[in-house]
Amino acid sequence: MPEKANILMVDDQPAKLLSYEAILNELGENLIKANSGREALEHLLKTDIAVVLMDVSMPELDGFELAEMIRQHPRFQRTAIIFISAVHLTDLDRLKGYQRGAVDYISVPVVPELLRAKVSVFAELHRKTHQLEVLNSELRRLSSSLIASQDEERRRIARELHDGLGQDLVAIKMMLDGILQQEHSAPKKQVAADVSTLIDRTIQQVRSISHLLHPPLLDEVGLRAALKWYLEGFTKRSGIETDLDVQPSSFPRMAPELETAVFRIVQEALTNVFRHSGARKGWVTILKQDGQVVVTVRDDGKGISDYVAEFRPDSIGIGIGGMRQRVKEFGGELQLRNSNPGTIVEVVIPGKLPVVFDQPVPVTAQASGNNTARPTF
Repeated sequence: MPEKANILMVDDQPAKLLSYEAILNELGENLIKANSGREALEHLLKTDIAVVLMDVSMPELDGFELAEMIRQHPRFQRTAIIFISAVHLTDLDRLKGYQRGAVDYISVPVVPELLRAKVSVFAELHRKTHQLEVLNSELRRLSSSLIASQDEERRRIARELHDGLGQDLVAIKMMLDGILQQEHSAPKKQVAADVSTLIDRTIQQVRSISHLLHPPLLDEVGLRAALKWYLEGFTKRSGIETDLDVQPSSFPRMAPELETAVFRIVQEALTNVFRHSGARKGWVTILKQDGQVVVTVRDDGKGISDYVAEFRPDSIGIGIGGMRQRVKEFGGELQLRNSNPGTIVEVVIPGKLPVVFDQPVPVTAQASGNNTARPTF
């Protein structure tokens, strides 16, 4: 059974309120009566109102003033307001009503069937809107769960690659290195050397896959170190020079889910730089101040279209959609804009952020593809 909608009827004359109640009773909705504008405002603040049915001519606070006050409140900007008037019937009066926020205007004498039809339509629209908001909330929750599951699966795969395949390959290499140290013919020694070289390459591939799925540095040392490692690898693979700037210098550890989200956002943004921008250089900035984190990824490429910057569904892919969802889970905002040249991806995550500990991570803040030590098994 559908939930009843609250219909607020406002008139300073009790007889009119009784007549509206009699007309609307058969709709089966919840009817609320108010004898003044101030009483109506009290009901609005306490109850989720679907439709406001009000008289224009009331003492102290008339319908026009009341409608304007209702529309000024963020909660009631979409509440349906229907004016009923026996006096203000000119086109200018109607225009004034619509300017104050009315969605419809009914003249007296009221036609019962017409009033019921109008109220019924707006009540049903309110119900559908509420249902859509509930479904959107559920969709956001499911999307958040999916992202969390994906991150957990990446951790599991990284762990399996490290503890299983990686360790087996290390053992095989040790055995083959033992063969190389024995007295054998040259061909056998050459074969063993080739196999050892191949296994070296395989171990490196496993290590790269494991770290890209979920960098151990992210859990062990923190966001700054993980981003530095990733940008160095990105520069080597893509040829795009990258700089990392993290402020303040004593950047603290944050909650694991937030660090993971920021890392994935930067990862996706740089992937888009490589695939679409034609850039030669990129800059990543992480700034924490006033209880919020600001993440900026900028490049010197060809920029983006207005459709992409406006997040039009037919113009953005899964990557940008995933970034938006990650940002929304923390109540943040994602913006895309052209920087002439290039593109700026900016993420602002507001509010009090959970911090794990406040010890700075001693890692330099530039990644330009130089040979630094990689995490090893």
